[in-house]
Amino acid sequence: MGPEEAEGGGGGISLRRPKTFESFKVPAYRIYYGATTGEWVSLSMQMVVRPLLAYRITGSGAILGVLSLSNAIPMLLVSLFGGAVADRVQKKNILVACQAILAAVSLGVAIALTLGYLSPERPNSWWLLAASAMLQGVTMGLMMPSRQAIIPEIVGEEQVMNAISLNSLGTNAFRLIGPALAGFLIDAIDFDAVYYVMTAVFIISAVCATFLPRSRALTVGKRSALKDILEGVRYIRREKIILVILVFSLFCTILGMPFMFLMPMFTEDILKVGATGMGLLMMVSGVGAISGSLILASLSNKKRGLILILSNLFMGLMLLGFSFSRWWYPSLALITLVGLGQTGQMALGIVLIQAYTEASYRGRALSFYMMGMGLASLGTFFGGILAEAVGIQWSIGAMATALTLLSILMLAFSPLLRKLD
Repeated sequence: MGPEEAEGGGGGISLRRPKTFESFKVPAYRIYYGATTGEWVSLSMQMVVRPLLAYRITGSGAILGVLSLSNAIPMLLVSLFGGAVADRVQKKNILVACQAILAAVSLGVAIALTLGYLSPERPNSWWLLAASAMLQGVTMGLMMPSRQAIIPEIVGEEQVMNAISLNSLGTNAFRLIGPALAGFLIDAIDFDAVYYVMTAVFIISAVCATFLPRSRALTVGKRSALKDILEGVRYIRREKIILVILVFSLFCTILGMPFMFLMPMFTEDILKVGATGMGLLMMVSGVGAISGSLILASLSNKKRGLILILSNLFMGLMLLGFSFSRWWYPSLALITLVGLGQTGQMALGIVLIQAYTEASYRGRALSFYMMGMGLASLGTFFGGILAEAVGIQWSIGAMATALTLLSILMLAFSPLLRKLD
């Protein structure tokens, strides 16, 4: 066995010198990781607290869809501007400011809960959750392109897949803790305790982000942000590889993400396990997602397009099984496998865009990807409306079927994506 074979030189996992945690050797990446930890904790807790609170106040799947729409529209409108900003100004400043805004939004909801204004006794008070979702959508639309675009500047081009996979690992690790902690706090204290915790960790993240290095290069000029956005659109239309990755990732996100936001309808009406049970479901999905993140972080830059397609196919099949399960333990097993596939869906789309986009257009290209996150909330809106008509199981089941069929079609008829390294 030669040196290359001993280290997995054929393009797999290194055996002698595993590179799973390679990016942590970069001091700036360690700071970045700490700066995003609070966001991971808070958003993982919010996966439980906001939809469950809204459902207990209103008892309506349609309102869950409205909340997602309240988050989606601002994110869609702002994300392109956020991409242009990411290519023009210091990314660390954007991260600090946006984390501070997210802390303020969480604090506002916490105070409303403590004062009793936001509660099941006031059925119309759900509008405050919609307003907070809207503010969060604006903030995330501004922040997410910068948060992703700063990674190559920190670790270098060759380490992008490893760094993003480790990011996914961190996100999913806190999915083990955040949802379960949120469910426990809700049952043991009340909803406001979760929002106070979220506020504290957002503040910690904002402080950590102040220690990030400044950007090495900026796109500086007298052009307006609108002209930069239009130039980014022309670039993406010209680069067929980027366009295919974006369109496929967009539809997969729309079809594959809504189940997370509609989970209260499963836990309250189908499985009947309450807030703690919902937290456990989210937690075990994080177990599968962590496994996927570790695998991706250990792989070389080979066959990433094929892995992206297969991840979506696997997720679609597992989500279809979960949709029609009425039993607790099979649901736990299936949602774990959904999390495994979801890691490939989310991480590899970002990795491929980073890898095949010119550095000067990276923030704008990523902003189009982030629009998919907003459209996932739009998908949740229609999923919630459909659930009101035919039931949550058929609603999510239909989306899972569409995701499966789309992945099969891409596997059969898109050699451009399938053969992409």
